[in-house]
Amino acid sequence: MAKIKMKTLSAAKKRFKRVGNGKVKRAKAYRRHLLTKKGPKRRRQLRQGGMICAADLKNVLSLLPR
Repeated sequence: MAKIKMKTLSAAKKRFKRVGNGKVKRAKAYRRHLLTKKGPKRRRQLRQGGMICAADLKNVLSLLPR
């Protein structure tokens, strides 16, 4: 019997991206609105992406099967 391919969750596909070393890249939160009250240093640092922590990595990788 053929194996069934698992579909990628669309929400995860839009939010996460795999990196070459097996980690998963993500965008930082708190950058959608109300940016005028946040300082320029904080806004600049929010532009940089982050990595998924080790505790959440297994769950996120299950949403991105390939």
